[in-house]
Amino acid sequence: MFGSLANAWKIPELRKKLIFTAAMIVIYRLGAHVPVPGVDVNAINQFIKSGQGDILGFLNLFSGGALTRFAVFALGIMPYITASIILQLLTMAFPSLKELAREGEAGQRKITQYTRYLTVALALAQSVGFTILFRQQGILQLNGLKFYEIVITLTAGTVLLMWIGELMTQHGIGNGISLLIFASIVSGLIPGLYRFLNPSTTSVFTIVVMLGIGAVVIAGIVMVQQGQRRINIQYAKRQIGRRMTTGGSTYLPLSINMAGVIPVIFASSVLMFPPTIARFFPGNLAQGFANWLRPSGPAFLIIEAIFIVGFTYFYTAVQFDPVERASDLKKYGGFIPGIRPGRPTAVYLDRVLTRLTLPGAIFLAAIAVLPSILINTLGITFYFGGTSILIVVGVALQTMQQMESQLLMRHYEGFLK
Repeated sequence: MFGSLANAWKIPELRKKLIFTAAMIVIYRLGAHVPVPGVDVNAINQFIKSGQGDILGFLNLFSGGALTRFAVFALGIMPYITASIILQLLTMAFPSLKELAREGEAGQRKITQYTRYLTVALALAQSVGFTILFRQQGILQLNGLKFYEIVITLTAGTVLLMWIGELMTQHGIGNGISLLIFASIVSGLIPGLYRFLNPSTTSVFTIVVMLGIGAVVIAGIVMVQQGQRRINIQYAKRQIGRRMTTGGSTYLPLSINMAGVIPVIFASSVLMFPPTIARFFPGNLAQGFANWLRPSGPAFLIIEAIFIVGFTYFYTAVQFDPVERASDLKKYGGFIPGIRPGRPTAVYLDRVLTRLTLPGAIFLAAIAVLPSILINTLGITFYFGGTSILIVVGVALQTMQQMESQLLMRHYEGFLK
């Protein structure tokens, strides 16, 4: 492990990417500690922490504690993720957007531009909502000018964070948006472990049991994330000009969980939206709905599991098109032994991928839900729930795989054996 890190540091290009990624994360964490002007940070902190299992506490986890400080980055990156979900769903529903997505780089730039506009709109609406909520609770005493100043600051913070995430994706290591969420969750790891490992509040037996379960869960996540179904591909001999190319064989890797941790992030962000909006409305009906759909509650966990399974299939379909892959194989003279090229190959790939995705989707849903059920059953306070563990381990694996490819290109031994 340490030898691989030393090898990664020797490569100038990889070293620059690592330094750039680390610098962007430092900027993000600094922005998460700078409060917006004219707010009582202590009052907001006490209000959020007073509601155990409340949706605001869950949002605070994904913002890295910035919401309790009502910092510049208090909204986190969740408006951008929500906008991405909406655009991807619209792309599947509207043929014009679907054609735009197939236009290659130019079409993708246009969709990215639409996502940015929608992010600004969602961030503006969410910043207005949070400001009104805290004013209704008597935490913020605001006049008209101060209200608009806070709203603009929070919206600008989300836009800046979106830009930082895109820069990290382009010039750093890994997916920038996922790394920002990773940094948010990990930022509370040490205080959370300190509270959990305190013998005065948690028994030794509970600590041993939870650490054992955590180790098993992490090992299971790694196994599923790395698991593949390899489909043999045979290439026929082809004549290119006067030269005859020899046929060969390779394999097409189909991952058990091709969607990674994206379905977990999608499901969490979608489920956080309705109760967050409900908190902004007075009345017993709205507050009752927010309490019913609170994180770690039965309704939230059941719907989250269903959403994770659905989003896993949805994102897998976005990532892998059997018809397009079968067409590419036929174009380059490749075929699956025993399967005719063309449409039969596409049907075969679709059937294999559907069956392969099911256990991966069920595993994601189980890991996201079962630790939270166990924590509620034992009645303990543990910083990491199932969703947090999935995101942290999944993003770490994806980042290490990108570093792995960089190392193997330069004939270095990688991280993953």
